[in-house]
Amino acid sequence: MNTVGHFINGKMIAEENQTQPVYNPATGEVTKQVALASTKTIDQAIAAAKSAFPKWSKTPPIKRTKIMFKFRELLIENADEICRLIGEEHGKIIHDARGELQRGIENVEYACGAPELLKGEHSRNVGTDIDSWSEFHPLGVVAGITPFNFPVMVPLWMFPMAIVCGNTFVLKPSERDPSAIMFVAKLLQEAGLPNGVFNIVNGDKTSVDAILHHSDIEAVSFVGSTPIAEYIYTTASAQGKRCQALGGAKNHAIVMPDADLDNVVTSLLGAAFGSSGERCMALSVAVAVGDDTADKIIASLKPAIEKLRIGIHSDEDNDFGPVITGAHKSKILGHIQSALDQGAELVIDGSKAAPAGYEEGFFVGPTLIDRVTKKMDSYKAEIFGPVLQVIRVQTMEEAVQLINEHEYGNGTCIYTRDGEAARYFIDNIQVGMVGVNIPLPVPIASQSFGGWKRSLFGDLSIYGPDGVRFFTRRKTITQRWPSAKLREEKQFSMPT
Repeated sequence: MNTVGHFINGKMIAEENQTQPVYNPATGEVTKQVALASTKTIDQAIAAAKSAFPKWSKTPPIKRTKIMFKFRELLIENADEICRLIGEEHGKIIHDARGELQRGIENVEYACGAPELLKGEHSRNVGTDIDSWSEFHPLGVVAGITPFNFPVMVPLWMFPMAIVCGNTFVLKPSERDPSAIMFVAKLLQEAGLPNGVFNIVNGDKTSVDAILHHSDIEAVSFVGSTPIAEYIYTTASAQGKRCQALGGAKNHAIVMPDADLDNVVTSLLGAAFGSSGERCMALSVAVAVGDDTADKIIASLKPAIEKLRIGIHSDEDNDFGPVITGAHKSKILGHIQSALDQGAELVIDGSKAAPAGYEEGFFVGPTLIDRVTKKMDSYKAEIFGPVLQVIRVQTMEEAVQLINEHEYGNGTCIYTRDGEAARYFIDNIQVGMVGVNIPLPVPIASQSFGGWKRSLFGDLSIYGPDGVRFFTRRKTITQRWPSAKLREEKQFSMPT
C-alpha cells in the first residue's frame, strides 16, 4: 500500500515507523497510509528551512515573485489532478474542489504583488536634514498547521505570502487528506523554488508539539477547531513565537420578514450543505424573525432539500459528498439526536442517507431541524456537518443579541430588502465577517479573513494585508548625514 511521506529540502521522504490510514470517505476503504513524523524528522525539516533562509531572504522580491507567477500557472495547468486528489481523500464534489483551488490561486495572485506590498513608508526631512523610513523584513523559519476541510486552499492562504516575504516555511497539513498538498509541493519545486524554502511534514499531535516548541520556528499560523486553536496560540505564545490561530464557528443567517424568500432558500441550501457543511463559514443556523417567516422558510426549504443529491466526488451532478471519517459522522449524528432529545423538531432526517453502492461510506444527508433554542447543546456546538437548524425570534434586536451572545464570532449574514435594517445589523453585530444578502461573506484575497471572539486567537487575521504584516517585522530607520559646517550642541532633553 502506498505511503505518503514528507517533502523536505526538495525531496520526498517516507522514512517513518509509524503510519496512519488514509480513507476514501465515499467508500470507507483505506486507500493508503500517511507517515507520522518523528521529532527527528521535524528537526530535519526545520534545519533545511533554516539553512535556506539566509540566501532566500536576500533574494530580491521581484525574483521571488517570478517563481510565484510560474507556480500559479502550474496550479491552473494541473487543476484536474489536484481536484481529483482532494475528492478522493476529502470527498468533496469536483466542482467544489475547483472552487477551493480557485480561492487558493487568488491568494497566490495577491502574493505576486510582493514588490508593491513590501514597500515601506518614507518621510523626508522629519527634522533638519533628517530622513525616516520603514522596511519590512522576513521573520525566518515560519510554520503552518492546516485542517482537513480545505487541504489545498488553506495552505495557499499561508505559504505563498510567507515565501514572497522572504521567509522559509514548514507546513504540517492534515493527516486525513495529505496527497493533494504533496502534489502541490512538487509544482512549487517545478516553478523554481530553491530546496529547503518550502517543506512538508505529515504527522499528528507529536509533530504539532515539536513545531510549537522548536526554538528555530519564529511564527505559527493555524486554522482548525477552537479548542486546538486556543492550545496552539497559548503554547506558541508561551514560547515567544508570533501566532495567529483561527478557530471554530457557529454562523447565523438572520432572515427578516421582507427578505426575498427564493434567494434565501437558494442561498441557505449551498451555504448550509455545500462541502457537507465542513466549512468554518458554513451557515448552520437560520434565525427567522417571526413565526410566519420561519414557517415560510421551512415550507420552502423542505422540498428543495429533498431534491439534493449526495454521492461520490467524481459525479458533478452530486451536490455534496461524505464527511471526512466514520468518527466524524458519528459525532454529527450525536448532535442531531441531542437536539431531538432536548425538544427540537426534526423536519428532514439525513442520518440514514447513503447512495446506492456506497453504503459503507461516511455519508450524512441534508438535515433540517426546527424550533432549536439557544440552550440546546447542538446549538452551542460547531456541528461541522450538513445540518441546518432554525431558531425562531420575534424581533431583529433579539436576533442580533442571540448572535452576539454566542462564543463564536466568525461569519454571519442578514437577508433583507431594508437598508436601515442592514445598516443596524452591520453596526451592531459582533462578528468578524458580515454579509448582507450574501451567505458566505468570505473576503477576497486582497482583504483579510478572520473572526472575532473565540473564532480567532491573535492580533492579525489571515492572508491579505494582515498576511503581509504577520509574516514580516517592521524596521524603522532615522538617518542624518551631518554637515561639516553645522555641529549640534549637546542635548540632554528628549529630541523633538
